[in-house]
Amino acid sequence: MRGVIMRTAGDVRVEERADPEIIEPTDAIIRLTATCICGSDLWPYRGVEPADHQPMGHEYVGTVEETGSEVKNIKVGDFVVGSFVISDNTCEICQSGNQSQCVHREFVAQTIGTQAEKARIPYADGTLVATPGPPDPELIPSLLAASDVLGTGWFAAVAAGAGPGRTVAVVGDGAVGLMGILAAEQLGAERIIAMSRHPERQELARFYGATDIVTERGDEGVAKIKELTGGFGAHSVIEAVGTQEATMQAIGATRPGGHLGIVGVNYDVTIPGIDLFFAGIHVHGGPAPVRRFLPDLIQLIWDRTIDPGRVFDLTLPLEQAAEGYRAMDERRATKVLLTL
Repeated sequence: MRGVIMRTAGDVRVEERADPEIIEPTDAIIRLTATCICGSDLWPYRGVEPADHQPMGHEYVGTVEETGSEVKNIKVGDFVVGSFVISDNTCEICQSGNQSQCVHREFVAQTIGTQAEKARIPYADGTLVATPGPPDPELIPSLLAASDVLGTGWFAAVAAGAGPGRTVAVVGDGAVGLMGILAAEQLGAERIIAMSRHPERQELARFYGATDIVTERGDEGVAKIKELTGGFGAHSVIEAVGTQEATMQAIGATRPGGHLGIVGVNYDVTIPGIDLFFAGIHVHGGPAPVRRFLPDLIQLIWDRTIDPGRVFDLTLPLEQAAEGYRAMDERRATKVLLTL
C-alpha cells in the first residue's frame, strides 16, 4: 500500500508500505476513505520532535475490511471513525471518561500511521465507532474532523467549563481552536471571544459561533479580554496552541475561579509557579479523550447539526502529502484533507 513516511525533518514522502495484517485478536483492518494532516504533525516536520522514517498520520475514517476473532462490536463493512489514541474503553481509566490515558494506550501517530491506504487498529471495539450507515460523501470531512480536532476542541471546551451564562475565550485560531469555538457554542456559551489575526480564520470563527474577535496577543491580548469582560477575564479559556506566549496569555485571560482547558501540544513551556498560584484558576487538559465524545459527535454530524468539515481549507490526493505539509507549515492552509 501507499503511505506517508517522514524520513527526516522537512522530508515527507509517499512510499510503499507493507499492507497491515491482523496481529492480535482484538485488531481490525480498515481501508481509509480519507485522512488529513494535523498541526501536531508539524512538530517532527520542524525538527522539534525526532523524525526518522516514521509512518505519519493519526486521523482517519474508513471501511472495516477484516476483524480479529475477539472483535464483537465492529464488523466487516462498517464505516468507522477512530480516535487518535488507541483504547480498550473497558479499563477503569477509560470508564472514568479518560480514554486517552487507557492502560493499553497507544498513539496512532508515528506508530500505526494513518496517512495511508489501510491501517491496523488495535483494540478495535474500544477505539472505533461505526456510523449509523454508509455516509453521504459530503459528510466525510466532518466525520474525519471528529477523529481528532473536533473531539479535541470539544474536550477543551468541556475542560474549560464552557456553558450557559459563560464567556469563553479561545487562544489559537487553528483547527482545534476553531473546533473549540464550535463546541463552546453547542454547549450554550453566552459569549465566545476568538483570538485571531487572520481574516479568513476570523470569518470561520464567526461561522462557528464567535461573538468577538481579539487581534492582540500577549499582555495586550490579556488586557483586551479583561476590557471586554468588565475587568474580570473570561470564565472559560481554551489554550489550543502550545507555545509559551499562548499559555501565559491563556492563564492571564482566565478570571479568578475560572477554568482553563489546555489542549495545545506544548514543548519547552515553563509556567512560573507563583503566577499560577496567584491566578487562582482551575486547569485541566492533555491529550483529548476523543473516544468519550465520538458517539455524540457522530450523531450531531449525521443529523447535520454541526459542520466541522469546513475547517479543511485545502484538499489534496495522498500522493501530494508533501505539498500539504508545506502549506500548513507556511500557514497557507489551516488543515489539509488527503483523499484516497
